[in-house]
Amino acid sequence: MSATRYAREGVPARDPQRIARLWRDRPQFAPQATAATAAGPLAIAAVKAWRLKEPAGGRRYTVLKITAQNGVSGYGEGGPLRGVELADAKAKVMGRRASELEFFRHALVECPAAEAAISNACLDLLARHGKVPLYQFLGGPTRVKARVLASPDGLEPAQFRAPLERALKHGFKAVTLPIPRHDALWRMQAYVDVVRARVREVRQITGPGIELVLDAAGTLMPGDAAFVATALEPDRIMWLDEPTTVLTPDALAKITDESVMPVALGRDVHDIATFQNLLRHGSIDLLRPGLGINSLHKIRRMAAIAEAHYVAVAPYHDGGPIGTLAGIHFNAALANSFIQQVPFPAAERDAAMRAEITGGQQEVAVDGFASLLNRPGLGVEISEAALAKYSEETL
Repeated sequence: MSATRYAREGVPARDPQRIARLWRDRPQFAPQATAATAAGPLAIAAVKAWRLKEPAGGRRYTVLKITAQNGVSGYGEGGPLRGVELADAKAKVMGRRASELEFFRHALVECPAAEAAISNACLDLLARHGKVPLYQFLGGPTRVKARVLASPDGLEPAQFRAPLERALKHGFKAVTLPIPRHDALWRMQAYVDVVRARVREVRQITGPGIELVLDAAGTLMPGDAAFVATALEPDRIMWLDEPTTVLTPDALAKITDESVMPVALGRDVHDIATFQNLLRHGSIDLLRPGLGINSLHKIRRMAAIAEAHYVAVAPYHDGGPIGTLAGIHFNAALANSFIQQVPFPAAERDAAMRAEITGGQQEVAVDGFASLLNRPGLGVEISEAALAKYSEETL
């Protein structure tokens, strides 16, 4: 305070009591949260990880268990993680509150699979702590059941029937169909004829009422993808999935502008800004963020941007059963969620492993929909004995 103001208020310029009172009444600002100030019942006390591999198909994923100071635990799943990545992630989250999802998103930006597993485990923990199902903790339900899409293993030309019939027997009404890889020596019209023949062969097996998604797995160039999409318009495909890895707006516009077949992208994208650009340029009809590299917390942010562009979300999933459960809860909680992909192993051993991990919970559908589990958190009791049994390494 200036000497002029002291004089105006009739206070000696160097009155120590006046100065002390001014300092005492100044505005107070809370210090930035640190691990030391985060102590409380929901502070993370322990992190345990299992690196899993399915015995027949070889699919790999990582399951994390987060335990809070109050003893409540939650489970989350991410893509395959190395030991050094897990150690670094543990060091960054120990002692933090399980509710600090934004901190985890920024702290683990260089390891998206770890962020997915840790944040989803914390969401499960928080929902269990609140004694509500995960979909309710996420703000739902927006629907009473979740639509699901089966991705059967082993869909090769000579092996269509068995995996497809098994998926249909388990109640699925939508399936993915991988298309063959195209090379430069294969004439485009001949390639399209092969894809069309594959679609018709599958439809002869499934009969009417089953929807198909063509999975290109990013193997096509934009021009080739546009040719395929245009040629197969009469076949009423639900969407063309991941047609190319070229994500520039002008390249993708060639596909979307030349065909009415919906295009879905995003299984390998974990940067929110990339999705924002795709949506802004109208390059995408369906958002497909991967559950193995994106937490539900992060996908909610992506979905909010998509909703502003009138685009639905259908998370890509090629991991384990815990990821499937998280995706179904998310589908029920999100207004612009379209369908949840469910990996469908060809081998009975792999299916048995997945059910054993989730305490016997089967990845099945009823008339194309999965029922919601109205129990706290993910709604199942995870078997740590099964996790240990199928783990390549426990950390």
